Amino acid sequence: MNKFFIVLFQTYLNRLKSKAFIITTVMTLLLIFLITNISTIINTFDSSESDRVGVIDTGTFYSSLEKQINMMDAEIVLEKFDGTEEEAEKAIEQGELDSYLILEENEAEEPSGVYKAETVAEQVTPQVLETALQQMKNTVAAEKAGVTQEQLNQIDQPVQFEKVALEKGAKTEDELNQARVFVYVLLFVIYFSVIFYGNMVAVEVATEKSSRVMEILISSVSPVKQMFGKILGIALLGLTQYAIIIASGYLFMQMQEDSLSETGFLSFLDFSNISASLIVYAIVFFMLGYLLYATILAMVGSLVSRAEEVQQMIMPVQLLIIIAFFIAMFGLSTPSATFVTISSYIPFFSPVVMFLRVGMLSIPFWEVALSLTLLVGAIVLFGIMGAKVYRGGVLMYGKSSSLKDIGKALKLSKREQ
Repeated sequence: MNKFFIVLFQTYLNRLKSKAFIITTVMTLLLIFLITNISTIINTFDSSESDRVGVIDTGTFYSSLEKQINMMDAEIVLEKFDGTEEEAEKAIEQGELDSYLILEENEAEEPSGVYKAETVAEQVTPQVLETALQQMKNTVAAEKAGVTQEQLNQIDQPVQFEKVALEKGAKTEDELNQARVFVYVLLFVIYFSVIFYGNMVAVEVATEKSSRVMEILISSVSPVKQMFGKILGIALLGLTQYAIIIASGYLFMQMQEDSLSETGFLSFLDFSNISASLIVYAIVFFMLGYLLYATILAMVGSLVSRAEEVQQMIMPVQLLIIIAFFIAMFGLSTPSATFVTISSYIPFFSPVVMFLRVGMLSIPFWEVALSLTLLVGAIVLFGIMGAKVYRGGVLMYGKSSSLKDIGKALKLSKREQ
C-alpha cells in the first residue's frame, strides 16, 4: 500500500508544481475575477456620455418622441434640430451630435423615421428610437380606431399563463429554473473536467514511457497500484484546483455590492432552492465519471510511446464524452425524452445524462441506483481490463496506430505474468 501512495503523491506533487497547472489556475482565477466584476469594469471604462441625437421634425411628433424616450429611461439625449441635413452632418463631424433622426409623417399620418450616423454598427440607440416610434405609431393608430389609452394598455398586457405540475413531488417552475441553471453549469464542469484531467492521465503515462523508466516502475509496483495511483493523483490535483477556484470565486462574490448580487450579472446564480441531495449527486456522478474515463484513458495512454501520439489515440474516447454532452444539452429542454432516459443507463453517458434527469425530474431512487450500479460495474470492468492492458502496454514501444494494439498489450501482459 505504501507503493500506491508513493505513486499517488508523486503524481500529485509533480503536477501541482508544473507550469501548466499554475498557469491554468491563475488564468481561471482571472476569468472568474473578470466575470464577478464585469459590471464594475464596464462602468469604469465606459465613461462615454449619453448619445446626442438631433431630430429634424418635419411633422408634429417631436414632443411625443421626447416624452416616450423619457419614459423609457434610455441614455439618449434628444435635441430638436432646425437646420438642414447637411448642417446636421457637419454637426456630427464637429462632435456636436452623435447622430440625427429625420422624423416624418407618412401617408397614414403616422410617425416614421430615418436614422443616420457615421456608422450603424451601434445597435442600442437606433433600437431604442425604433421602439419609441413603434409605441407612438400604436398610439396614433389606436386613437384613429377610437381605442382609448386605457384600452390600449389593457391590450398590451401579457396573458396570464401558469404551469402547474400534477405529478406528486414534481418540481415547481422556480425550482426547475434554478435546477436548470445549476445542472447547466455542472454539465460544463463535468464535461471539461473529464476531458482535461482524463487527458492529463493519458499524457502522464505516455510521458513516463518516453522517459524509459517504465520498465523499472512496472517491476517494482503492480500495474493496478500504478495505474490507480496516477488516476487518483490527478483526481486529487483536480480537487485541489477546484477548491482554489471555488474559494476564490466565493471571495470575489463577497466583495461585490448587494445590488450586483441581486440584479446584476450574477443574479441568475441563485441556488437557494437547490436540494442538498442534488449537490451530493453532482459530486458522486462527477467522481464516478472521472474514474470511468480516466481508467480508459490511462489504458489508452499506455499504448503510445510518445506524448505527441496521445491525442490521436484518445479521440474515440473524447467522442463518447462529446456525445454524452450533446445528449445532455438536448435533455435540458426535454429531459423526459425516451432516448435521454435510455442513454442515462449507458455508463459512458450516465455521469452527465442521469445527473441531468435527477436535477430536472422527480425520478424514483431505483432508477438512479441502477444507473450508479451499472456505472460502478463499468469502472470495475475497465479497471480490471485496464490493469492488464496497462501492464503489457507500458512495455510496448514504437508507433501505435490504433486501439487494435489493445490485443497486443493483453498478450504481452500474459507473458509477463
